[in-house]
Amino acid sequence: MRPLQGIKVVTFEHAIAAPFCTRQLADLGARVIKIERPGTGDFARNYDERVSGLSSHFVWTNRSKESVTLDVKHSEALDVVHKLLADTDVFVQNLAPGATQRLGLDYDTLKVRYPRLIVCDISGYGSDGPMRDKKAYDLLIQSESGFLSITGSEGQPAKAGCSIADIAAGMYGYTNILAALIERGQTGRGKRIDISMLESMVEWMSYPLYYAIDGQTPPPQAGASHATIFPYGAFQAGDGKTVMLGLQNEREWKQFCECVIRQPELHNDERFCANSRRTQHREALKGIIVDAFASLTAAQVIERLEEAGIANARMNDMHDVWKHDQLEARHRWTRVETPAGTIPALYPPGLGSADEPRMDAVPALGQHTGAVLRELGLGDEAIDRLRAANAI
Repeated sequence: MRPLQGIKVVTFEHAIAAPFCTRQLADLGARVIKIERPGTGDFARNYDERVSGLSSHFVWTNRSKESVTLDVKHSEALDVVHKLLADTDVFVQNLAPGATQRLGLDYDTLKVRYPRLIVCDISGYGSDGPMRDKKAYDLLIQSESGFLSITGSEGQPAKAGCSIADIAAGMYGYTNILAALIERGQTGRGKRIDISMLESMVEWMSYPLYYAIDGQTPPPQAGASHATIFPYGAFQAGDGKTVMLGLQNEREWKQFCECVIRQPELHNDERFCANSRRTQHREALKGIIVDAFASLTAAQVIERLEEAGIANARMNDMHDVWKHDQLEARHRWTRVETPAGTIPALYPPGLGSADEPRMDAVPALGQHTGAVLRELGLGDEAIDRLRAANAI
């Protein structure tokens, strides 16, 4: 039995934050019914066509769900929503602020009719405050949260290469829903969860926030290096490949000098004899390290780092990760169905094949509309009428 087997989730979702949240619930066995706009659906379906014509974002965040198309502005379609909610455990939405209130699907309205329902609202800035109605995209939240101010190189801020603000909000939605299900088991009552992308990212920014507390200097933009520890970051080997490495203490610094760059005298060099001094003189030390690595391949550098017990990594690109030997050795890949055929998919972290996480198909738009409506008691005549009215 999967942990969330028997839990029903209805979701009005698009883009990444809410779909990523509900996919985690589906992975654990919840039944997730995704309500989409007839004809177009979740606009993330059309972000790109990289997966045999399907969107890379969509196939990532929407496996194991049922797609039902409903125009919720149509009264009969809204009646279908309420039929769905009658035995639903969790309702998740990330529509524009105020949209669910206008539909009568906000928590204050729903809790009267469905007292056990857990409602999770995900938005850019939260359900109140002066920025409630401001549009919020991942890049914009990265900027508002201060993330861009410490990422990239000096004077050249860089966004994260994946949707980090959406992912943060999605994961806080997921964990709060799990907690609310446990709480409801004790109280018998549902609750409202108000997830803000901004607050999710600011929580992740707590180290640099505390570092800069009381007006102190914030961490500088340090590219792929660490702002306050050196050597820590990317260094090029003689074969043109890049090695990532990180030192944490003076014992490792001594090992690095003796075993890796093989210049033991540097250990006591006054410029480099403490982390703060190495950080202060990072450009000089970087030049010494690059010169030492110039006669070595990346594989040879990593071999020396391993022998010295110093943390290191290859700088893999996406093609390298697809065939990563550690993931293959741990059997972390499986395959899922999509409307365009099977594709590889990573098992959810913490779960493997023995746990039997749900790894079901990515749905086509409206694929489950007829089946779900019949399950709710609607006959073919009623369904045909809804289709003729463009309500489904």
